[in-house]
Amino acid sequence: MKTKKSAAKRFRRTGSGKLVHTSQAQNHLAGTKNARRMRRLKRMKELESGDKRTMETLLPYD
Repeated sequence: MKTKKSAAKRFRRTGSGKLVHTSQAQNHLAGTKNARRMRRLKRMKELESGDKRTMETLLPYD
């Protein structure tokens, strides 16, 4: 099986096995977003459960 490289660049696995990704909307129109919102967007987010099964097939060895 091959790893889907586009998914490997966007998602990573934590030490406990969870899949995390960075948030979107950090650069475009950033001047209108307040500092609290930008700090929240910079954090890693855990992948939703519905997409988890799909990502497991795209990242078999990760």
